[in-house]
Amino acid sequence: MSRRYLFSSESVTEGHPDKICDQISDTVVDALLSQDPKSRVAAEVVVNTGLVLITGEITTKAQVNYVNLARKKIAEIGYTDADNGFSASSCSVLVALDEQSADIAQGVDAARETREEASEEELDAIGAGDQGLMFGYACNETPELMPMPISLAHRISLKLAAVRKSGQLPYLRPDGKTQVTVAYEDDKPVGIDTILISTQHAATIGELTDNDAVQAKIKEDLWSAVVEPVFADIDVKPDDQTKFLVNPTGKFVIGGPQGDSGLTGRKIIVDTYGGYSRHGGGAFSGKDPTKVDRSAAYACRYAAKNIVAAGLADKCEVQLSYAIGVARPVSILIETFGTGKVDEERLLEVVRDNFELRPAGIIQAFNLQRLPGERGGRFFQDVAAYGHMGRNDLDLPWEATDKVELLKEAFAPALAAAR
Repeated sequence: MSRRYLFSSESVTEGHPDKICDQISDTVVDALLSQDPKSRVAAEVVVNTGLVLITGEITTKAQVNYVNLARKKIAEIGYTDADNGFSASSCSVLVALDEQSADIAQGVDAARETREEASEEELDAIGAGDQGLMFGYACNETPELMPMPISLAHRISLKLAAVRKSGQLPYLRPDGKTQVTVAYEDDKPVGIDTILISTQHAATIGELTDNDAVQAKIKEDLWSAVVEPVFADIDVKPDDQTKFLVNPTGKFVIGGPQGDSGLTGRKIIVDTYGGYSRHGGGAFSGKDPTKVDRSAAYACRYAAKNIVAAGLADKCEVQLSYAIGVARPVSILIETFGTGKVDEERLLEVVRDNFELRPAGIIQAFNLQRLPGERGGRFFQDVAAYGHMGRNDLDLPWEATDKVELLKEAFAPALAAAR
């Protein structure tokens, strides 16, 4: 019997208050790792009207100006007009940082002395920085092997920012949210039920001063400049039954930190799979790679994506869990939701033997401590908006599918029998 259902995911633009905080936090991570790859960083940011607070725990040899980092990132996002209630040049930036607790650090302190190419013994000696559980997911709904709802929501958010920054729609402002509801039949996307865009905008557009006229103009422009280009290369498209909602409250002039406070780590579902997969609860931004909340979540995505890319399953979720100070995962789970084409116990063995899952090993395999320095001082800040997973616009090590041939070879007889 055919089953039809709807699933929705949301995204936010880089000017959303929470995303401002994530990006400033990861700008701090980038700056510190660029100078001192062994920096320990747990940077939290709060924003409100005219205020930025940078707090947390940092241990580093790097010398950076945190105030300048914050102002530069805010300006890059697009908050340069004081009349908008929040501006890079006029906001207050407060810094309240401590060093990391020695009790927490002791389990991973060996990492500060570890060579770039660590031995197996060294990798086993460097434990996780905290306990916790992480999930990674992949499915074959989109070219980037992500669930379609979050993929489309991110694409619309990215395009919304692009037409603002290019001047194509100059009345747009940095804050915005998107949401896409996809119709499924038998677990496959078949249609677009609803597209929702809430975008901050100027009170008037040219000669248009009446709010109803302004909203009608915004809706018309967003359909042609944002929605249609996003769906140009996608098989599942909106039709005459698709609902298109723009600024449902009636207008969105006051936004950004003036309209709502922001906090690092408050968009963990936006950062991952849009609710389509489970989440361990740990945020990514503001954390150096020794924090398994971040690095192990990337490793989970890497394993799941390679499994799906190799044709071993249509959907795959990988869970890891860690104990503080212990290198190897406490548990590993691979779930293929009935779509697997090979024995899952054997699949678990192959992943355990061929994917690096120790914290220091993940850092070494993905080069996470050195990437910001190698890429001109920015890496983590670029994934702090529009998702950490499925980013074909960025060269991310955890998005590589370089284990596909290994997996295919390991399961060649089973795959041949399944055809």
